[in-house]
Amino acid sequence: MTKPDVAIDIDHVVKRYGSVTALHNISLDIRQNEFFTLLGPSGCGKTTLLRCIAGFEEVSDGSIALDGSDLTPLPPHKRPINTVFQQYALFPHMTVEENVMFGLLNSGWSKYEAVRRADDMLKLVQLDDFAKRKPTQLSGGQQQRVALARALAPRPKVLLLDEPLSALDLKLRQSVRVQLKQLQRETGIAFIFVTHDQEEALTMSDRIAVMGNGYIQQVGTPKEIYEAPVNRFVADFIGETNLLDVEVISVVDGTASIKLPGGQPFSCPAAAVVNSGKGHLSVRPERMSLCAQEEGDLIATISEQVYLGTDIHVQLLLADGETMAIRLQNSESLSIPEVGKTVGLKLEAGAARLLVD
Repeated sequence: MTKPDVAIDIDHVVKRYGSVTALHNISLDIRQNEFFTLLGPSGCGKTTLLRCIAGFEEVSDGSIALDGSDLTPLPPHKRPINTVFQQYALFPHMTVEENVMFGLLNSGWSKYEAVRRADDMLKLVQLDDFAKRKPTQLSGGQQQRVALARALAPRPKVLLLDEPLSALDLKLRQSVRVQLKQLQRETGIAFIFVTHDQEEALTMSDRIAVMGNGYIQQVGTPKEIYEAPVNRFVADFIGETNLLDVEVISVVDGTASIKLPGGQPFSCPAAAVVNSGKGHLSVRPERMSLCAQEEGDLIATISEQVYLGTDIHVQLLLADGETMAIRLQNSESLSIPEVGKTVGLKLEAGAARLLVD
């Protein structure tokens, strides 16, 4: 059945390589005009899923549909989908314009139409002044934009991007992220972006699917993924977090009553229904502050301070041997007790979250 707002419908997809299952029963709806990111560590299955969408890999079970039409039996060149890879694979003997035109001419476009379309695409990626240059005369970021122009030229319905920023240095990656998101808005098509870089995913995506061990762990907006992880894997992979082993007393209507490592009672949201017993409390480093011992939810000893310019990271040790970290914004008024001092730790209201494995 056609889903009007859905560009790509991934329905119970399984991918096996012999006895190894790389994708376990994956189901996702990727919406029209959405910047959707597949995020996870190496070997989690994100690139395999992207290759299945592109048609470079055949699914073992399940189906993939585009605008309600089953893509599964179609070879890659018959799918209205293009891919930008980590290596841009530009032809070094061709000009920028010829690189963008290449696929169009091979698809039957006239030279006149191909030239006009290439010119439009190079204007879109702000490289029209570089049309007659060779790829070796361009920077890495410019080459990446040529690859994007070439992929967008045939008017694909969906664009797949397999870690296309990984070869760029940090400052260039940060600049290109903004350009890439703007480009997605201007073209009005769905972008499916694969990365292991959490900052890339958080800054560019409309929604993120966090993958681990061939499974979808969680799907949500960047804020949902960061603020409300559903399990320990997601909390630990996205950004920094403190994970404390705690005793669970009860969970009622999504609110957990627990005992902190020092024995203090505490209430917090729970990611899932957890039976009484052990659980993990997730607290982001920026969601805690130092205070007097008697005012703290936890008591800890400062073991290290790390100056990072905009922030100062403070490492702490609890009485039971567990370690914690907090991140404090640097300012003239900031005063941190020296290493070895015992302090209180105050958890921001709503900052802690009870998780299960």
